Amino acid sequence: MRDNKFYTCAYCFKEFEPKRRRVQRYCSNTCRSKAYHARKTESQVLTTPSSEVTTPTPQNENMSLAGVGNAAAGVLAANAIKSLLTKESNKPATKGDLTQLLEKLNSRYHFIKNMQPNEFGQYPYFDMVEGVVVYMRNN
Repeated sequence: MRDNKFYTCAYCFKEFEPKRRRVQRYCSNTCRSKAYHARKTESQVLTTPSSEVTTPTPQNENMSLAGVGNAAAGVLAANAIKSLLTKESNKPATKGDLTQLLEKLNSRYHFIKNMQPNEFGQYPYFDMVEGVVVYMRNN
């Protein structure tokens, strides 16, 4: 049988019934965690001189030329590998590709691929202005 002995939480000071056999100091994991963080911040405040309060800075603020060179080489190598392994159809369009596409769309004649040339060897084109199929020599 368990005797109903209540404890007081060391963080929030509420009474609670312990759930473990050993003596519990906190009523929940939340209070235990908050107490830890409170102790941690308290110890940091005590170790910092009161006249000089500064923000924490990284341990190593210096950048070495070798580190910058290694980072640049790594980025170049990764981009080269990505470029080699990406299919041409999956690569992003460039400004030149878009300009070329606009020129094709704005042109008057469009080649028709699924029609055969006529008996004179002329290839079929669709005239965008007239809306008819015309046959011309392929340049």
